[in-house]
Amino acid sequence: MPPGAPTRIEIPRWIQLVGLPVLLIGLWMVAGAVRHVIFLFLVAALIALLLNPLVRGLGRAFIPRGFAVAIVYLSFAAAVALAIVALATVVVNQTRSASGRVDTYFTKASGQGGQTQAASDLDTFQRWLNGHGLKRIQVEKQGRSFLDNVGSKDVEKYTSKAINWAEGAGLAVVQILFSGILIVVISIYMLLDMGRLSAALDRRFPPLPGKEPLLPRIEHALVSYVKGQALLSLIIGSSAGVGLWLLGFLGWLPGGETYAILFASWVALTELIPYLGPWLGALPPFFYALVVHPVAAIWVGLLFLFIHQIEGHVVVPNVMGSALRLHPLLVIFGLLAGAEIYGLPGVLVALPLLAACRAIWEFFSERVELEPWTDEEPKVAVDVEPARPVAPVPPSEQQPPAAATR
Repeated sequence: MPPGAPTRIEIPRWIQLVGLPVLLIGLWMVAGAVRHVIFLFLVAALIALLLNPLVRGLGRAFIPRGFAVAIVYLSFAAAVALAIVALATVVVNQTRSASGRVDTYFTKASGQGGQTQAASDLDTFQRWLNGHGLKRIQVEKQGRSFLDNVGSKDVEKYTSKAINWAEGAGLAVVQILFSGILIVVISIYMLLDMGRLSAALDRRFPPLPGKEPLLPRIEHALVSYVKGQALLSLIIGSSAGVGLWLLGFLGWLPGGETYAILFASWVALTELIPYLGPWLGALPPFFYALVVHPVAAIWVGLLFLFIHQIEGHVVVPNVMGSALRLHPLLVIFGLLAGAEIYGLPGVLVALPLLAACRAIWEFFSERVELEPWTDEEPKVAVDVEPARPVAPVPPSEQQPPAAATR
């Protein structure tokens, strides 16, 4: 071994055959028992590693590490709070407006005959069925029975269901807030001790000459993932916004140019969710087009189908492939495994966790060596006596050659 080279750890074959499988099974059983705790610590570690470059940058400006952690977290909390307030304002206003329109649609009389708009639309639909040879389909009677009960028994039933759903949603929100507070506290402790942890790892596993230490490698992998995901969201959101604006400008989607920025922001936000996000992003503009004009829904569907094809075959392989440096099959496996283990939160954490695991694997693959299984048979040394020299025979003693037979 050349002087100054790091010590390589050779794992014997009996440990490879017995010890490693037993260790993996034991770790899997323990992880299954405390998977929620492990998930919280993994998320906290990812957040701490993402924010550590910012804290380290503030430290270069002679700001104490504890104060730098406070500045980073307060800035992050302020940005999140502003986003939540803005989103909540929009949601509350739109929900209030939508509930008012629904109440007017079902309860307020309008037009001739003193009918509600819902009853008028029901009569129109029944006349359309009768005029197209579908008189056997009678929806008017059942529809009027439903409309007459709206505001009495059905309202009570739906209200009780809504209350039960709200109670369950409230408990879920409390659990999410509690888990979020735990993640923040754990990540703060990790950030405060990140310098000592990095120094301890560098002493135990010193980096090779010209190579990065372990923690900076993980940080760079996570930053690359965030940059790739942000670029992907920007590209897809901008494409959706431009497409919806064009549909509105051409008159194929009434009001499309007005809500293009809103829908584009939603598409960019849902793009953060792998595989499921593109479909969630397409739903609001599709339903809006369906309400405004059914034909416009076809154009919106074709637009998002085109965007998804370009995303899957051009954008994602080039952007996320270079950011993660992982094979697509491994990415798919990680996403499915994350969904199976921890649902939607597992899907969100799967890709950054894979990026961090790749950085860890690249670091330790230079140090860990498995004892080979295909070594040659050992050669046994055999002592061989040297041959004795043979004395030449005198010519007088040599026998004549036998005569050739005829």
